Amino acid sequence: MFNVGDLVTRNSYGNDTLFKIIEIKDDVAILKGVNVRLLADSPLDDLKLGTDDEKKSENDDEVVDIIRNTYKYERDEYFYIPGTILHIDGDPDYFKRSMRLYKNANIMAYGIVLKEDEIYKHIIKYIKQIKPDIVVITGHDAYNRKSGDLKDLKSYRNTNNFIKAIAEARKYEKAHDKLVIIAGACQSNYEELIKVGANFASSPKRVNIHALDPALVASSISLSERGKDIDLMGIIAKTKYGKEGMGGIKTNGMMYIGYPR
Repeated sequence: MFNVGDLVTRNSYGNDTLFKIIEIKDDVAILKGVNVRLLADSPLDDLKLGTDDEKKSENDDEVVDIIRNTYKYERDEYFYIPGTILHIDGDPDYFKRSMRLYKNANIMAYGIVLKEDEIYKHIIKYIKQIKPDIVVITGHDAYNRKSGDLKDLKSYRNTNNFIKAIAEARKYEKAHDKLVIIAGACQSNYEELIKVGANFASSPKRVNIHALDPALVASSISLSERGKDIDLMGIIAKTKYGKEGMGGIKTNGMMYIGYPR
């Protein structure tokens, strides 16, 4: 009835999230969120094929429009150099979408696809090579609600891997205003990611986040004036689920403004 590549929803969760089947093992489907950074599994008999309306992927151009409409600059006299981004992603599909966002927003971004448990092993190498202003550490995550313990890192699929990657990056640069770190995915342990050194992280209420939320936050910081506080609440409000999905600390922007053009 179901095949790898099918778009489905889960009956037991009220069919609230659209997934793609990426693997089937013994009547259990391994699922990847189409528009949220979530990995899950489900018995095949709990699945329902997505409807035509559900299959219509959200338009990533809408996120580009948010960036362009928010960061408008006078270009007759001044020139602008946005902050450089290093985007490390555990998912190749989300990675491609994020890189398209940076390109369409005219931001210099370098991207790497690495499994979440491999990021911490290589992140210093890439930071030294690229010398970014902003690092995004993301991929998939999930919180096992059956555990009932929000603080137990064993209850999360990849939060501990993100923590290790942030800790490695902070060994290279401790100052939050010299290297901005955005980390996490769906349902990640927000408090621990912030505590170990992230400027922004998911997910305060352990909810899903949109595939482009980390890139949207990174773009906003890249396009905010260097040396001045970003619009913290404004940036968070532009993400898919607002303060329930993303949070962070007051951070300086990373864009240079020059004259004359």
